[in-house]
Amino acid sequence: MRALFMALVMAVAAPAFADPETPDTAKTEEARPIPDPVMFESKHSGTFGNTKVTYKVEAGETQIRNEEGEPAASLFTTSYIRDSADSARPVTFVFNGGPGSASIWLHMGLLGPKRVQVASNADSDDGAAPYTLVDNPLSILDVTDLVFIDPVGTGYSRAIGKGENKDYWNEKGDSSSIAEFIRIWITQHKRWNAPKYLIGESFGTTRAAYLANTLTTGDVDIALNGIVLISQALDYEGSTSVHDNMYSYITYLPSMAAAAQYHGKAGQGVSQAAFLAEARAFARDEYGPALMKGDRLSPQERIHIRDRLAHFTGLDPAYIETSNLRILMPRFQKELLRDKGVALGRLDGRYLGDEADDAAETPEDDVASYAISSAYSALLNQYLASDLGVAMDRPYMVSSADAGEQWNFRDVPEGEYWEPHYVNAGRQLTTAMRHNTALKVMVASGYFDMICPFFDAEITFARYGIPQDRVAMTYYQAGHMMYLNEDALKTLVADVRAFYAGNLADARLD
Repeated sequence: MRALFMALVMAVAAPAFADPETPDTAKTEEARPIPDPVMFESKHSGTFGNTKVTYKVEAGETQIRNEEGEPAASLFTTSYIRDSADSARPVTFVFNGGPGSASIWLHMGLLGPKRVQVASNADSDDGAAPYTLVDNPLSILDVTDLVFIDPVGTGYSRAIGKGENKDYWNEKGDSSSIAEFIRIWITQHKRWNAPKYLIGESFGTTRAAYLANTLTTGDVDIALNGIVLISQALDYEGSTSVHDNMYSYITYLPSMAAAAQYHGKAGQGVSQAAFLAEARAFARDEYGPALMKGDRLSPQERIHIRDRLAHFTGLDPAYIETSNLRILMPRFQKELLRDKGVALGRLDGRYLGDEADDAAETPEDDVASYAISSAYSALLNQYLASDLGVAMDRPYMVSSADAGEQWNFRDVPEGEYWEPHYVNAGRQLTTAMRHNTALKVMVASGYFDMICPFFDAEITFARYGIPQDRVAMTYYQAGHMMYLNEDALKTLVADVRAFYAGNLADARLD
């Protein structure tokens, strides 16, 4: 589930190209006949938002053609369509991130008519089967049709014919294939004049930003009404905790403070709002300038910064000094409660993992991931087979390590000069919002998200010329997947409903 966030591997091995006339190539093409797409349809009903809804489910494949007009990819999607829906009923296209993650998390954790039930208090592992699948009356299916998209290489989606995974494991291929699917879907279902929304999580927010730009500025021109970004990752510089990325020390500090306060290591006797406001101000006004001075800090300045970092992070001043006033998030996860022999989760800093190697520098794995992933995988497969009648001849790829590791982050065509740099989709969202003055954005952040920090969301959306009056920032007492917590789930759904109704106020904390 590491692919829930993003693979930061920039270098992709160059493929070997054979002469198109060689027998080997012919054999490859013969071995990959283009299969007919399959579609499984079923009828259901449920109560969502206190409204009884009868709906049809279309779970199956849509073929995407290459420039020669030949099927080159098959996207598996699951569509929930309300009975008697007219051409003006809203439709929402949903995907997760990774890159390499299927849409299982938003499908079975937040928006679908069924929901995986896991412990919401961050102190229990999902264990082994049987797990619990429950009705999800919080689903927004009463407000909008829902279409869950599994990009190529995830779920049951795959390259077919002459298509190859590498054609789609990059921004252009990913964006164009999903944009084409959306065009096909709204054409087949006669929804060109319907309000259209995107909901993405983690790298799925990066995808939503560049997809919005593609839809808005591309040849087809599909204008969106709204985008919901869950645990945004538009500018990777602010969500990549590595040495020499000075910006990341600033963006991650308030999240460290939130976790330290939660675990009783800092901010005791102070409200969370006040403590985090103080942490933001320190990170922006004192810590950032101090990092820019580097070794030119005076001894008195250095001691001041060290002690303030200890105040917010709960770490020993000696450890902070040894770290040269620079705390990487993975080190913080291991160090905060090292005396108790547990490491903090990355997706959610409230989770605690009891690891064998208490002397390790960083956690061996993410407890906030493995504490819930088995339940989601089992129940998604069970639900597809038993409730939706899906019968496929291959496994459902919940998370593709290959897609994450082989994703090509180049943002210029092959052959053009390019230097590796942090991924940034901020200006693409700006372009989409300025071309489409009706487009509004909701940004949902968890205080205990140790991957996509909430302070980075605030800084990102204050930059790039993003229209401030059309952005709503919301916050939750939870982590990266805030819907895992029952209370945060209810608050998030209420905010999404308010956003769709045009009534969501900005909950930004200054």
